[in-house]
Amino acid sequence: MMKHVFDIDSDGATHTGCIRELNEDRFLVQSDSGLFAVADGMGGHDGGELASNSIVENLKSIGVPSSARDLRARFEDRVTTANREIREIALRRNAGMIGSTLAALLTFEHQYACLWAGDSRIYMLRDGNLSQLSRDHTEVQDLLDRGLLTPEEAAVSPRRNVITRAIGTFDNPTLDFTYGRIRAQDKFLICSDGLTAHVSDDEMRRVLSRHSAREACAILLRLTLDRGAVDNVTVVVVQFRNSPANITRGRPGEWPSQM
Repeated sequence: MMKHVFDIDSDGATHTGCIRELNEDRFLVQSDSGLFAVADGMGGHDGGELASNSIVENLKSIGVPSSARDLRARFEDRVTTANREIREIALRRNAGMIGSTLAALLTFEHQYACLWAGDSRIYMLRDGNLSQLSRDHTEVQDLLDRGLLTPEEAAVSPRRNVITRAIGTFDNPTLDFTYGRIRAQDKFLICSDGLTAHVSDDEMRRVLSRHSAREACAILLRLTLDRGAVDNVTVVVVQFRNSPANITRGRPGEWPSQM
């Protein structure tokens, strides 16, 4: 078992929503590995469910890492395996394109790394301020970045949910990456777009500021369902509550990429 630098309070929750018949979201809360993730599947029939399930089932085997470098290597190895499995499933079923978003938080001692593909998001609450650490891989986000859409236009665009990157859609998976140092009382929220379609950043900030991980997951889920939940909705909340003394602190740069 990995020795934790912080007291970790974590939980996750998922719901099919009010419209969909299948829940194609999956999540993982595995504090012994320092791994927390959300995957939102896409594809005809149950293809999306198979895709997100492949990702999470592979990640479950990650074990206990010996370093930040080891954790990222194990993570990327399993994402590569899941990517191959998803493409094989699509080929066997003649199902066209199936795949899944992935948003993952990797933690080791005082270090964190966020890796993602698609529009599932990772947020951090620090000192009362909520920051989005991930950047959506969507057509609308690309247009926003190029100054071709305003935020108001993006919010109502019929193509706002068209993603440009996912696990399983190409031969080699590509994940974006950011990293930093964890501080005591930091909270992270990982979620599918089923949450962000109905709950504002300010509402997320208030819920995370006032509640434990389990309570925050339940409240965010309830807010989404009360507002119609047009998609599956999944949330994972992770809080790092304190930092014992006399722990050797790793350097934030110890997250080399293999992808």
